[in-house]
Amino acid sequence: MSTPTTLPGESMQLPLLPLRDVVVFPHMVIPLFVGRPKSIKALEMAMEAGKSIVLVAQKTASKDEPSAEDIYDIGCIANILQMLKLPDGTVKVLVEGEQRAKINSVQDQETYLSCELNQIAPDVSGGAEIEAMRRTLLQQFEQYVKLNKKIPQEILASLGGIEDSGRLADTIAAHLLLRLEQKQSILEMAGTVQRLEHLLTQLETELDILQVEKRIRGRVKRQMEKSQREYYLNEQVKAIQKELGEGEDGADIEELEKKIKAAHMPKEARAKVDAELKKLRLMSPMSAEATVVRNYIDVLVNLPWKKKSKVNNDLVHAQEVLDSDHHGLEKVKERILEYLAVQQRVDKVKAPILCLVGPPGVGKTSLGQSIAKSTNRKFVRMALGGVRDEAEIRGHRRTYIGSMPGKILQSLTKVGVRNPLFLLDEVDKMGMDFRGDPSSALLEVLDPEQNHTFADHYVEVDFDLSDVMFVATANSLNLPPALLDRMEIIRLSGYTEDEKVNIAERYLLPKQMKNNGLKSGELVVAEDALRDVIRFYTREAGVRSLEREVGKICRKVVKALLLRKEKTADAVTVTSDNLSVYLGVRRFNFGVAESDNRIGQVTGLAWTEVGGELLTIEAVSVSGKGRTTTTGKLGDVMQESIKAAMSVVRKRANKLGIAPDFYEKCDIHIHVPEGATPKDGPSAGIAMTTALVSVLTEIPVRADVAMTGEITLRGEVLPIGGLKEKLLAALRGGIKTVLIPEENVKDLAEIPDNVKSSVEIVPVRWIDKVLEIALERQPQPLPEEATPVVVASEIAKTTEITDAKAEDIVKH
Repeated sequence: MSTPTTLPGESMQLPLLPLRDVVVFPHMVIPLFVGRPKSIKALEMAMEAGKSIVLVAQKTASKDEPSAEDIYDIGCIANILQMLKLPDGTVKVLVEGEQRAKINSVQDQETYLSCELNQIAPDVSGGAEIEAMRRTLLQQFEQYVKLNKKIPQEILASLGGIEDSGRLADTIAAHLLLRLEQKQSILEMAGTVQRLEHLLTQLETELDILQVEKRIRGRVKRQMEKSQREYYLNEQVKAIQKELGEGEDGADIEELEKKIKAAHMPKEARAKVDAELKKLRLMSPMSAEATVVRNYIDVLVNLPWKKKSKVNNDLVHAQEVLDSDHHGLEKVKERILEYLAVQQRVDKVKAPILCLVGPPGVGKTSLGQSIAKSTNRKFVRMALGGVRDEAEIRGHRRTYIGSMPGKILQSLTKVGVRNPLFLLDEVDKMGMDFRGDPSSALLEVLDPEQNHTFADHYVEVDFDLSDVMFVATANSLNLPPALLDRMEIIRLSGYTEDEKVNIAERYLLPKQMKNNGLKSGELVVAEDALRDVIRFYTREAGVRSLEREVGKICRKVVKALLLRKEKTADAVTVTSDNLSVYLGVRRFNFGVAESDNRIGQVTGLAWTEVGGELLTIEAVSVSGKGRTTTTGKLGDVMQESIKAAMSVVRKRANKLGIAPDFYEKCDIHIHVPEGATPKDGPSAGIAMTTALVSVLTEIPVRADVAMTGEITLRGEVLPIGGLKEKLLAALRGGIKTVLIPEENVKDLAEIPDNVKSSVEIVPVRWIDKVLEIALERQPQPLPEEATPVVVASEIAKTTEITDAKAEDIVKH
């Protein structure tokens, strides 16, 4: 690239207009649309000062406020021919390039950009060599225009009258379809010979590319003509076969045609099935391919493209059905009624995609059936537990032998309507292996914005799933984030004791009596007996074990009735006194979590996938060298909670009456039974701290107090999750007082009133309040004068250790 020749003593100051994706050459007339405030102001300043402005291309088009580093050094001085303000605030301006310019500096005038520049003198050299290059360039550009239909032919006529070779080169460069960087490099070439040579090279390259494109277009055209010829010949073969009576039996083809018409398929599916039917007509009935095609047509025909069941929008009826089948679960019922209410007002409403998350046995699957019953939808259930193959969702491609559609479309074919309630059971139990990831395949199914064009690998045409009401069930939210994002999560917590008694009386007992052949007057189970079954024979969030125990009572009663010698009409009554006759000895303790207040033993609260649990934390202290041992299969987060609790105790040692050097003279062992069960999470922080304080001060912890909360190094109690499940576990375990973080008070609005009235819930913010309530008595602080001595001794020891280890530290 030659160095541009600047005119001496011609330095001047002009407004600057940065351009996006455009390079303006001298003698080039071009309209520009200007919208940036600084650019519009630059145009106005130019109009006031002689209509001259400098046009420079931006290096990066995305920059709205370009600086000196964002624009090129070489631009073009232009004359403003016309300027028009448009209604939307932008300005349309017609400019004509006049001369190249070298920008020396850019000044930001706050409202517009200006620059100091030197004009670059145009190269007016001539000669035979330049004339020869000029003619060759014209010839090549003429060929380029013929091959490139985007450039009008009129350009050639205007180029013929240009005698100046430099101006000719600039005009051709302006019309070539080149990248911004390539055009800018041509603008920066001041020499005419250099520009002509560069353009000749560029045109050679572009002509080669256009020739290849022309050959490709010709080949494609010939292939299309060949396809049309084959189609014509196939039609002739078809006519000949029809005359000879060969091909598929006419009656079967007519039957398929009737089914196709009756299916009311969309255009895409109808075109596909018509093409397959034409293929079938040309095939021998005995060929294997004919069977594959016939099966494919049958699948398409049997899909419910238009058939729907009439959805019942009666809110009162839906409420009655839901209440009669399930006790509680108010959030889910409210969401279903909201959907039905909206459907009454809006003709087309997207069905909700609900995910019911809760412990086993709380009625998630049966709730799906009740929703279908209340809305008058047909019910489809797909068990996803253990599914590892993506083809279970999307089907297999027709190239495989024995291929078939996925379970989604198979189930819709089975129920015969396109708007059933589709229950995806145990969605969190799906697996993943070399055959694919079914949870990723469900992303399309469960996205309301995408499932109207669900693509099954076998069917090969889009099917609309937007009318299907999907309900998924899961025990935990251990799902891919993208899948979770597509569903409306509704949590189902465990049942309270009163709810379980109500469910047992209204649903479980009548059901088990019927299943075991007992009449209504033959068995009476007292309410106190049901409460004892719940308290002493089951420990669960749901009611499955409760149903099994009730069934066991019914079987024992049937056996007793049949063995009874005297046939009397008296009913068998089961009370809390004779319950052990039917169910054996009690399996669980209820009423007292721990019988006695003990040193170093704290009752914590834990959340599990099957509901809340009481978590016993034990700590003992023995003489040693300050080691801390943890057992009970604790996770990393819980191990860190113990370290944080230890630091809190060390910080408050004097205040708690603990020797400041306890961590050097005694070993502490923390154990969380049961040892075989993995445990993790930060919510046992305050329980760990209480256990440590209890064992170091030898003050017993109240057995009727349970606690949950994360601890910070400052002793603050942070909020936790799963509050309802933890409070239910405390109630089941007979806890009288529960300490919760103060920030969790807002969550008490969702806790049933009977739970809040049965357990004293105390919000706490600092560990001092926890220790005040949990310990039998308050620890006595140490005398304050002892503190400096201990601190000084610790500093001395630290200094000795630092000096002794200095060499090791340097080496490390």
